[in-house]
Amino acid sequence: MTAIRSHSPEHILIPGAAGNIDMLADIPGDVRGIALVCHPHPLFGGANTNKVAYTLARALRDLGYAALRPNFRGVGKSEGTHDFGNGETQDMLTVLAWAQTRWGKGLPLVLGGFSFGAYVQVRLAGHLATEGFLPRQMVLVGTAVGKTDGSSTYYETPPVPKNIPALIIHGESDETVPLGNVLEWARRQELSVTVISGVDHFFHGRLNTIRELVARNVLPAAVR
Repeated sequence: MTAIRSHSPEHILIPGAAGNIDMLADIPGDVRGIALVCHPHPLFGGANTNKVAYTLARALRDLGYAALRPNFRGVGKSEGTHDFGNGETQDMLTVLAWAQTRWGKGLPLVLGGFSFGAYVQVRLAGHLATEGFLPRQMVLVGTAVGKTDGSSTYYETPPVPKNIPALIIHGESDETVPLGNVLEWARRQELSVTVISGVDHFFHGRLNTIRELVARNVLPAAVR
C-alpha cells in the first residue's frame, strides 16, 4: 500500500466548553476518514507533541484519516483546567463535531490514545455508543487502568463498547501502568493485548513497532 503524504500539520483553534481547544491536524491529500488521537496526562507533561501521539497520528494519516491531535485543557493554547477525564471527553465530542462539519459525518472514525489519552478515548467511545454511533476501530496504547505509579489516581476505565474492534498495545516492562492491570481489564472483556517485549511505558526505541502494528491492523479509511 502506498502511503498518503501531506504537508506539515495544521495548527487549529476551535471553541470548546472551557475556551479554545488547541490542536494539530495531520491531513492526507485525500481525506477518507477521521481519527482523534489523545495525548498522555497533562499534569505529567503530556501534550499533543508527545512522540507516541505523534506516531499514532502519522500512521493513521498514512491510512487516509485526517488525524487530529487536540491538547487537553490547560496545555498549549487550550484553555481551561484539568478535569480528570470529564471535561476532556466533552472536548473530544466538540472536536469530532468540528471534524464532521469540515469533512463529513459519513466518514469512518478511528479513536487513538496513549495512557491517560487512551482512558479518555474509551470514555468517548462509550458515550458515542449510547448515541448509536460506533467508531470503526480503537488504538489504545499504554492504557491507564487501575492504580498507576506516581499518581494517587485509580482509573476506573470502562470497557470498550461491544462491536468496536480495539488494538490494545502495552509494554511488557511498563513501570507506570503495570501490564497486569491491562491484561486483567482486557480479560474481563475477552479482548487481546499486543505486548511489546522489554518496553517501558514510553516505548523508547520502539515507536516504529507501534506504527507497523497500526499499519497492519487498522483498516485504511477507503475501505467500507
